[in-house]
This record gives sequence, structure tokens and C-alpha cells, in this order.
Amino acid sequence: MEKRIKRYVKIRLRDGVNVVGDIYFPDSSPPYSTIVFRTPYGRQDQRYRDNAYFFSSNGYVFLNFDVRGRGDSDGEFVPYFNEGKDGYDIIEWVASQQWSNGMVGTYGASYSARIQWLTAIESPPHLKAMVSIVSPSDPFVESPTGVQDPMHLSWRYLVSGRTYKDPSDVNWDDVYRTIPLKDMPEKLGYDIPDWREDMKHQTLDDYWKRICYQNKFNIIDVPVMHISGWYDDEQIGTFINYIGMRNHSLSNYSRENQAIIVGPWPHGVNKSQKLGDIDFGPQAIINLPDLELKWFRKHLDGQDITIKRSRLFIMGINEWKEFDDWPVPGTESIKFFITSGGRANSRFGDGKLILDTSAITEGEDSYIYDPENPVPFITEITSAQIGGPDNYSSVERRDDVLVYTSEILEDDLTVLGDVRAVLYIKSDAPDTDFMAMLTDVWPNGYSQRLCDGMVRTRYRKGMDKIVFLEGGVNEIEIDMWNTGHTFKKGHRIRVDISSSAFPKYSRNPNTGSMDIASETNMRKARNTVIHQMKFPSRIETRVLR
Repeated sequence: MEKRIKRYVKIRLRDGVNVVGDIYFPDSSPPYSTIVFRTPYGRQDQRYRDNAYFFSSNGYVFLNFDVRGRGDSDGEFVPYFNEGKDGYDIIEWVASQQWSNGMVGTYGASYSARIQWLTAIESPPHLKAMVSIVSPSDPFVESPTGVQDPMHLSWRYLVSGRTYKDPSDVNWDDVYRTIPLKDMPEKLGYDIPDWREDMKHQTLDDYWKRICYQNKFNIIDVPVMHISGWYDDEQIGTFINYIGMRNHSLSNYSRENQAIIVGPWPHGVNKSQKLGDIDFGPQAIINLPDLELKWFRKHLDGQDITIKRSRLFIMGINEWKEFDDWPVPGTESIKFFITSGGRANSRFGDGKLILDTSAITEGEDSYIYDPENPVPFITEITSAQIGGPDNYSSVERRDDVLVYTSEILEDDLTVLGDVRAVLYIKSDAPDTDFMAMLTDVWPNGYSQRLCDGMVRTRYRKGMDKIVFLEGGVNEIEIDMWNTGHTFKKGHRIRVDISSSAFPKYSRNPNTGSMDIASETNMRKARNTVIHQMKFPSRIETRVLR
């Protein structure tokens, strides 16, 4: 049967701008519950039409709309800044239609997920459920550098103007190395006006606070299904959002009705059982649409459906597990301390990862960070997917990477939780970066990246202010995000520490310039990590026994 679709529908927003989309109707009789989807990537993309067909064939009206300034919609596209109010207006327009029963849900991934949150903090009365997939976080959460990082430009190019851009004919490596950072669009040969404006705001000021939502969970009263992958390059947002809603959302109903699903997936979830060199097995792919449908059945239609709160894929053993929450109840805190004889440089050095603080060798490890020769982050060239379960054994040959490795494991060990590095550091530069990465070292030497994070030391006391290093020992804490992984018997646990991960993050020039986006000079920095009983540098996480 041919689908009943009303095409090129215009909705007039409060400021007079018209946004355009298609409305897919079910074959049943009204009134209907409705699902709203908005995208900057072109509503006619086949994957979005497939979603619309799926949900409409299951009884829902599905709105598939271009966001303001993209596709057929009027107005100017400035990422995120108009999306909250626009979403409110669309939801309330839906609720006013004769075919609507007033129960409206929102759906979408990545950009289409974050704008659901920006809409939710506007508190539209008829928003009753969300499915948020791989949602980005607030400014500077995923990338705490104070600037727009290199690979972000490939995304800005992709969505600039009204139509989809093809990034394949750009020499991105050349573009990413451009300094000053604010001039990167000039190297690209394409003017992106808001890029320069963004670069002027290098702390979490009022400019950025307009598009923050992760400090406002207490005003959101919506059941949310949160979906991500362990290798989603915006994974951290899903966990922040789930925990924030479980602990701080407006009502007990909202706090109780949160669910999280995390698979062995990249940013494009549930597409393949293999990522890079790693095959996670046939269980890696699940019937995700069915789970999403059940969420809407429960919260839009009031059906009595039991949904497990936490469904997580454990890598290494490649199995799905169900739990009552996140952090997973029953997991235990664990600390791995770093130590060495003073030459932990490279995987050929003497860096060790240990559990017993009494075995810490009092000392420190130093290296020279040269921003002209940064440590590479293994990734595809554009931001479509940043990193994966890549083999870092070749990167670990570098002397500007400190490598700390455990003894061979005698039993399986499952790490399931957030991962943090607490480091005691020194530098001869007023400002520099520290990166930490957790890897699983296979018996054949393959060093599989699991998760990582970074701190730009000027922001070590928060993204709202700049505090330069003043010499002496400084404590920093690196959020390395989250993982669910079993280190198998015969494997080893490894932590890499360096001062660059290019082009994932911009290079710190080490000069201490207040305006890092305009800096054209670079200098080398001698950076040091201390391991002493007084300064026990370590990795903290949780394990499932």
C-alpha cells in the first residue's frame, strides 16, 4: 500500500521563518501520536525516509523536517543557536493539529539528538518522550581546548550553506595544520562566518551558555532512551545525559524512566559487527528499531511494557549484558598506579602499571612535546568518525609517548565504567596539554585503543577561566570517558600519556598566549609526569567481578 505522505509542508516559526518538511501518516484513523525528527543533512536522505516509513507503518505520524537554513527551510543556519525555540514551535504546532492526540516524541542522532535536548529545556508542554542517539555535549565537554578543533571544520564545511557538501576533494591534512586556527577556513577556501566568532570565545562564557543544556536537567521532565557506542566519538554526552536525568530531572517519573543502550559501535550505531580490525561478532547488531518503538509505545501510547534500564555490550567477550542502572550496581572502584625507573618513554621503556602503591618507584618521567611534530591520533580524515579500536603499537614507539603496561593478566578482568587519569605534572611551558589513553595489549602486541581524553592545562580549574601554570607540581584530572571491556587472560592493560593527539585536538603551541586561536608561534615544552607516594599518578575506573 502506498504511504500517505504530505510533502513540502511549511511550519511558520515565531519569528516568521518557515521550516519545511514531509509528514508521513499511518494507514489507521486519527488521532495519532507523533514523532518529530529534524536534520541539517537533508530530509530526503534514504535512511531518514526509512525511519519515517518504519514509524508511520507502526501507527505514528512522523515529521521529517529540514532545520532552519538547511535544505528547503528558510532562515540562516547557525549550528544549535536557534534549535531550542524552533523545536518548541514545531512540537506545539503538531499538538494543535486535528489529527494529533497531543502526545509528541522526538527522535534522532548526533545533531538531531542534541537539538532534542535544546528543545527539552524550553519545556514544550506536549513533549512526552525522546530517543536520543549519540548526542553531542555542551561546548568544550568533548573537546576541552577552548577553540574549534581541526576536524570540526570538516563538519562545518559539510553543513555550510543549504546543501550537502562533498569533503572528498579537500586536502584536509593541509587544512588541519593551518595556523592561526581562526584562519583555517581561508585555507579551505570557504568562508564560514560563525567560525571566527566562535574562536573569539575561548572560555565557557555567555556566548556558549546559550546552547548549554547539561546544567539544566532539573527542568526537564521527559523519559529518554539514550543510545551510543563505546567508539562513538561523542560518547561522553550519552552518559552525562543519562546520569543527569536519573539524578536530577524534574519529576520522579522522569528520573525512573531513563534507559541506556551502548554497543560496540562508532558514531554510526548498529551498522556493522566489525569496526576497523576488530570483529565484535554477530551479536553486535541488534533490533534497535524495535527497542525504540517500544519506548514510544510505552511513553506516548501508555502501553505496559517493561524495558531494562541498562543494556550494555561487553567487548572482549562480545556479549550483551543487562543491568539495573549506570554506573553499574555491584562494580568496584579500582586504581592502577603508574611507575617506572625514570624512562617510560615508548613501549620499549620501563613504564609499569601496578595495583600496589608500595611498589611505586619514587621518580618521574619526562619528554619533549614539539607541536610541529605532534603525536598522531589514528582516525579517518574527516569528522564522520574520529578514531576506533585502532592499533597504537606503532605510535607507542615514539619517545614523546609515556607508556605504562601491566603484567600479563592471569584471569579475565572486566572494566565497566568511567575511566579517569589523575596525574601530577610539571612543565617548563606556561600552558600545555596532557593526553591519556587506555589500551588492551593482545599477546601478539596489538595495542587496542579503548578510550582516551585530554586536559589543556590553562583550563585545569574549569573551562570558565584561564589559569596558567606557575611552576611546581600540579594535579590534573583527565576524563577518559567510559568503556565496557573484558581484558582477557594473557592480555595486558596499558596507559599512554602524551601531549598531543592530532588532528583530533588542536595543537597547543605552549606559548601561553591568551588568544590561542590567533597564535602563530610555537615552542617545544618539556613535560613531566610524577609518580611518588606523595604524588601517586594513577588511573581510576570500575571493574565487574
